[in-house]
Amino acid sequence: MNLFDDALKKLMNDKLDALEKAFAADVMFFFGEIQPSVVRPFRDLIEDLKKPLNPPQSPQTKLVIILNTPGGSAETVEKLVDIIRHHYTDVSFVVPDFAMSAGTIFCMSGDRIYMDYSSSLGPIDPQVFNGKQWVPARGYLDKVEEMFDKSNKGTLTNAEFVMLQNQDLAMLSQYEQAKNLTVTLLKRWLVDYKWKDWTTHQTNPAKIGQPVTQAEKEARAQEIADALGNNKTWHSHSRMIGIDTLRNTIRLKIEDYSSDPKLQPIIRSYNDLITEWIGKINSSIFVHTRLFF
Repeated sequence: MNLFDDALKKLMNDKLDALEKAFAADVMFFFGEIQPSVVRPFRDLIEDLKKPLNPPQSPQTKLVIILNTPGGSAETVEKLVDIIRHHYTDVSFVVPDFAMSAGTIFCMSGDRIYMDYSSSLGPIDPQVFNGKQWVPARGYLDKVEEMFDKSNKGTLTNAEFVMLQNQDLAMLSQYEQAKNLTVTLLKRWLVDYKWKDWTTHQTNPAKIGQPVTQAEKEARAQEIADALGNNKTWHSHSRMIGIDTLRNTIRLKIEDYSSDPKLQPIIRSYNDLITEWIGKINSSIFVHTRLFF
């Protein structure tokens, strides 16, 4: 069995090497929830990865993260982005399967996002721990706002009144802060990273060729934050938002590798193999680089 596992590891390392050559970048694979416990090992792995392969060769300035995550902590995502951007000036995210919630916010910190027709991002409703379980903050706040609206209209039921009375104001404040943080991060990263080279209008017929102002970038980022955070649109925190919706409805630029004869086969074969391996060893969080398995 060890010989079989060793052969699988070598195969996955070979596929990772092919990805690094295809992207001309350092590549990291990340699988699992994004929680505070990953920050220190993530930092150490990035620091090791940043070291040049053949000193005194210059270290790589480009990083590609292949991301599979159900989400997690927005605060943790912010710290991971701080670590990445300390070392790399060009960052891309590849989403072979899905990057939900905080994973979607993470992707917005990249210079570009690669997806294929079967990939998904998710609504950016932040997850907050209420003492018992992780709950979607925006969904909670929307429900409370709905009850306040009913109260103003005089249509609040007695049962809803009791529920409203029992709300923990400190927790509601925490939910509000979590929501505001996700919007703040998404807006900042879109403007600073994903749109750093967006200098002229390209799709607005009335403005094509005209310079894009900082205010216009910030307004556009707010539109995307509002769209991805609108529970009335998505109806579910787990809703999987595909590339067509992201491109055509939200109007977010996504690099589609669905028909790329070079990238699609190597991304798909690597991701499918390594996620099957993760299922085999029953790992909740898994990271792979050329220096770490």
